[in-house]
Amino acid sequence: MTKADLIDEVSRLAELTRKDSEVIVETIFDSVVRSLRAGDKIEIRGFGSFRTRQRKPRTGRNPKTGEKVEVPAKKIPFFKPSKELKDLVNEGIGEPAASPPPPAAGPPTV
Repeated sequence: MTKADLIDEVSRLAELTRKDSEVIVETIFDSVVRSLRAGDKIEIRGFGSFRTRQRKPRTGRNPKTGEKVEVPAKKIPFFKPSKELKDLVNEGIGEPAASPPPPAAGPPTV
């Protein structure tokens, strides 16, 4: 699903104009980014949580030239799905396929 698909889905389900739905989706994304920049954790019950993680500086390698490159420390966004989201995504996986129901009993044929 793309951002445009999400906007269309919000528009359809909430019976809003596409423009209003776009404002809603953009506002949510902007709020998440602002909170992560400020170092805050975002928790959406039943969905998951967003936070940042600190990566240490390291020495990398340019794959084209093989030259060593210093990679600075940086913050990266990290998403941890909730247990409910994991369960919903994995619903039905690993369970045996349900057999089709038996044919309906009707009057005997002669």
